[in-house]
Amino acid sequence: MPLNSAELDGVDWIKGVAVPHGVRFRQIIVTGPPGSGKSSLIQKLGGWPEEGCIDLAQDHWWRSRILAFRPREVHFRIPFKGFRDSHTVFDRAWLDAPTPVDYGRIHVPPGRLWFFQTDWKARFVFDFQLSPANRIYTIRKARAAVQSHPVDRTFTKTEIERQCAIYELLAQHFHRCGMRVFVRTDFEGMPRTIIDTEDSSADSVRT
Repeated sequence: MPLNSAELDGVDWIKGVAVPHGVRFRQIIVTGPPGSGKSSLIQKLGGWPEEGCIDLAQDHWWRSRILAFRPREVHFRIPFKGFRDSHTVFDRAWLDAPTPVDYGRIHVPPGRLWFFQTDWKARFVFDFQLSPANRIYTIRKARAAVQSHPVDRTFTKTEIERQCAIYELLAQHFHRCGMRVFVRTDFEGMPRTIIDTEDSSADSVRT
């Protein structure tokens, strides 16, 4: 089922890119499945386009040097049930035998417990690119024709739909864990807030 989201009441603009009100340039982490528009958005922002890879099952992943320079484009290595190691959504081992996300193994950044402690949940704002799977499929077919991205060597539309669904679930999980999240549901789309029936607040970009 698609992630439930709604347009934000107010936005700010950073280098021509709409972001939720109050989000700062150096907080932004852009993520999403392959072909969802991450690199294009990072180029507009003037951020770090080299895709880092963060293992969500690793202790203190939020301290990674990859996240020191922001805005940053990242992929996630995700713990899946039945796999000892984490995998990206484009790893062939997982694509050939997909299993659900093992949420219990995902480490969550801590908030601030006392005044001088770093509030890791407030340090980052995750911009999830959740573009439609059919549009991603068209773009990746075009990229495959010119062999511009190794990830496009082999894929199916079903695999892309599965990749998109996993990132929707991750966005929802981050939100439920109190991390600062917003989503874009189309290429160059406006930022949207997650509407979660398990949450008493409709504001997913937490302050």
